[in-house]
Amino acid sequence: MFSRPEELDMAVEMLERRPESRGGTLRILGISGSARKSSFNTALLEAAKKLAPPGVVLETFDVSGLPLFNQDLEAEMPRVVREFKEEIRKADAVLFSTPEHNYSVSALLKNAIEWGDRPETDNSWDGKPAAIMRGGVRAQLHLRQIMVDLNMYPINQPQLLVAGAHEKFDSASNLTDEKVKGRLRDLLLALVEWTRRLRPDGIGV
Repeated sequence: MFSRPEELDMAVEMLERRPESRGGTLRILGISGSARKSSFNTALLEAAKKLAPPGVVLETFDVSGLPLFNQDLEAEMPRVVREFKEEIRKADAVLFSTPEHNYSVSALLKNAIEWGDRPETDNSWDGKPAAIMRGGVRAQLHLRQIMVDLNMYPINQPQLLVAGAHEKFDSASNLTDEKVKGRLRDLLLALVEWTRRLRPDGIGV
């Protein structure tokens, strides 16, 4: 999206100058589709926290603690599910980081999506801008299809696919690849700009 460093700097400066940036803080909820201890998906979200542009706060929610979706529990939602749904509602945008399992997203992420969408009259995802990173092309495509039903609005470009992730992170799960960092910055800037376009009067409320 930004081919030269000066273009990235100009985009950051424009965001800082926008009236909305001086108002409420834009909140992004990061969700990892992996519960693995040294997950590259989770590590990528941690890198995104550090690379978030000014006026943006990125917080994550560990969905591995959610129970397996069961419609029988909807009448009395488990506390952790209620907390999760509230975090979705408070967020201005959502950033998914998912592995690809069997040509689709992980079971962990699909379970979280189900809880966020239930009960039928309480879709917490409704109207949220979103971005996707990591996973394979097929996982990202399937997640986009799912977001149609959720009434979410994912950005189309840039796309962030991280092949050979073991070469892009150090032993402490810190992102070290400068090209991936650049694409991640681009993705975050695009998500922020997209969110401000879709929700010009509702940031940080």
